[in-house]
Amino acid sequence: MSMFSIAVRGIRFIALACAVLAGGAALAATSGAPVRVGGTLALTGPLAPTGLIHKLVGEIYLEQVNRRDGFLGRPVEWVLLDDQSKADLARSLYERLVTVDRVDLLIGPYATGGILSAMAVAERHGKLLVHNTLGIPKLAKYERQIPVYSIGVVPEQTLPATLFDALAANGKTPKTVAFVTSKFPSVHFMSVGARETAKKRGITEALWLEFEFGTRDFGPIAARIREANADFLWVGSIGLEGNQLLEALKKLDYAPKNPFFLYPSPGPLAQSPDGANALSMTLFEDHAPFTNTPQAAEFARVYRERAAKAGITYLDADMQAAVAYAAWQTLEAAVTATGSLDDARLAQWLRANRVDTLLGKLRFDGPGNYGDDLQKIKQVQSGRWITVWPREFAPPGARMNLQ
Repeated sequence: MSMFSIAVRGIRFIALACAVLAGGAALAATSGAPVRVGGTLALTGPLAPTGLIHKLVGEIYLEQVNRRDGFLGRPVEWVLLDDQSKADLARSLYERLVTVDRVDLLIGPYATGGILSAMAVAERHGKLLVHNTLGIPKLAKYERQIPVYSIGVVPEQTLPATLFDALAANGKTPKTVAFVTSKFPSVHFMSVGARETAKKRGITEALWLEFEFGTRDFGPIAARIREANADFLWVGSIGLEGNQLLEALKKLDYAPKNPFFLYPSPGPLAQSPDGANALSMTLFEDHAPFTNTPQAAEFARVYRERAAKAGITYLDADMQAAVAYAAWQTLEAAVTATGSLDDARLAQWLRANRVDTLLGKLRFDGPGNYGDDLQKIKQVQSGRWITVWPREFAPPGARMNLQ
């Protein structure tokens, strides 16, 4: 049996389990053949800690939508496959979802590499693809892809500007900066942009160091960071890479000043003793004003309950949970508004209308179908992620803690 066959056999149970979770709640409110939504997630491999959050959120959404009217009065079923954090496998699995499983709709995976693979398949078959974590907007050229990840058209410029503005407003404009970045496509892209922004602001570069995605030995990298001893550290990381780097730095008895981690696994970094005061970017956190609406407050409550049952130790609904939910909200809004499952009609409606989500009212009418940049800066405080910039999005009494 080929490795691909083994992968498909191993993950088919996951797809059926998700369908069963939704099915019980669907019986009273919906009828007819289910609307089948196909997608993959990184349920194993280095991106799994975050992929599992997206899976849990999808299950919550399915239960909720099927208690209502489903899609067009029909129950919704999620055909979910494990792409094992591999973009090439995601491409094969999305091809399977379209041509073998013949799903009605597609929803994207987690992370840029997998999304680009899924997008290529969607374009080949003329399918709508709603996705939520594509970090390189300029690569989103297919007209029927809809990016819920509200980072704007040039995040490689706007996010570093927001970050350095936040530091300056808190009296900590860095004189030197060390850049350490994974070669993971979206991470590297953003790190290059941050490097250029720092140069334009006259900040001296003490270190520029790249490493391969999937690196496990961060000892040599930690040694270079200690040697540079910059007064600001940008870590272009994804998943658990940030935790692994902090562990390596601790072994050298070195604590970096004001470290920023680009795309960390939220729980592991927040709950690590070494992660105190770490900075990152966000679009939503489990506190006011994000949770001021009844819908957001209810989502945060349900997520905490379900995360605890699933054995997830970090119970706050952070940005990753919110963007996953917003993708489902966007798909439902288009189906409801058009009364259709036609990919062309759905994409046309989404490009012409705003959608109310946990992230705010999103639009998809800019270059690459991107809309507004809603990025903010968050920080680990007392084991939780707290939004600290802009100040109007911070919870009452919160402030940025800097060295």
